[in-house]
Amino acid sequence: MAAAKENSSVKPTTVERTADREVVVTRAFAAPARLVFKAWTQPELFRQWWVPRSMGMTLHSCDMDVRVGGRYRLNFGDGMDFYGQYLEVVPDRKIVWTNEESGDAGSVTTVTFEEKNGVTVLVVHELYPSKEALDAAGTGAQEAMHETFDQLDEVLLGLAAAQ
Repeated sequence: MAAAKENSSVKPTTVERTADREVVVTRAFAAPARLVFKAWTQPELFRQWWVPRSMGMTLHSCDMDVRVGGRYRLNFGDGMDFYGQYLEVVPDRKIVWTNEESGDAGSVTTVTFEEKNGVTVLVVHELYPSKEALDAAGTGAQEAMHETFDQLDEVLLGLAAAQ
């Protein structure tokens, strides 16, 4: 656990609204891209880090068919579902998906994984259909990425230790 905290303090998560319709979240992880990608694409790993513990929420189900045309659905109970379709999947490099729970106002998420010397820089781009859609979405989810990515650090440490 101490190593995860050390990693996160060395490579902080940055959240930036880069345009009227876009938010970019960046974080470097002391792990190879293949492990970071694995944590993003395998439901049993994804469940371990995606929901910030401080929120007190439970991810009841996590269905992910990570391939072009595949679908995902995350259920938090009480009809609170997040779902969409994978548009692009390049192993260890890139994942693009739609966020359809908001209807026409849904965003498109692009996650890239760039590895150099065993460190993977992960960049999450959230592109909304309009400035108004981004304003309505708020920044809570992006700001929660600080804690979420600390939790991902912990999962990655476990994956690395298991090899």
